Amino acid sequence: MNVRPEVPVITIDGPGGAGKGTVSARLAERLSWNWLESGRLYRWLGWQALQEQVNGEDEEALGRLIATIRLRPRAGGWGLEIEGAPIPEALADEAAADRASRLAGLPFVRRALLPVQRSCRQPPGLVTDGRDMGTVVFPDAVLKVFLTASVEARAARRLKQLNALGLYDSLRRLTREIEERDERDRNRSVSPLKPAPDAWIVDSTGLDAEQVVQKIWERWRAGSGVS
Repeated sequence: MNVRPEVPVITIDGPGGAGKGTVSARLAERLSWNWLESGRLYRWLGWQALQEQVNGEDEEALGRLIATIRLRPRAGGWGLEIEGAPIPEALADEAAADRASRLAGLPFVRRALLPVQRSCRQPPGLVTDGRDMGTVVFPDAVLKVFLTASVEARAARRLKQLNALGLYDSLRRLTREIEERDERDRNRSVSPLKPAPDAWIVDSTGLDAEQVVQKIWERWRAGSGVS
């Protein structure tokens, strides 16, 4: 697959629960661009590591898991395909998310996933969300957004998402886990969670997803010269 450096990329980074996935998917749809939810790669790896009881020190085993990932284009974005098998809804549970956060702090894991993510930079453009899309994966993105929200708002959104999937949890526990994950993501030695120097910071606490999409859309139009 040939990667086109001139293909424009919009990155949306930020902590968990800020709305990155929903916003990036809707923005990609509005632009008719490809979409990559990078966190899904890490959540799958975390989930699979739990299933196979692979710990974070076993680089060889984790490398074998990463080697099975295949990304295929689909309407509205890039679909995650693991040796042709469907991706389980269990990727959304907190155990997988917590393990994903821990594995994401390992330098060799991030290095191994870089070419997978960059291969998605295909015409006409790419919208992608994650923790280090604008700082590491696509530092030349045409627009970098750092989407944030209060811990309380993010925990409430996460609870609503889990409930919709039939995965129930407590707001208090989710709040604590989000705070712990934020701390871990901000202080990891490789690709820490932080805005790129040229990122536009958007606080989504009092906004719904469509309002955030509209703000980013208007910012991109103003910077790209699109009328």
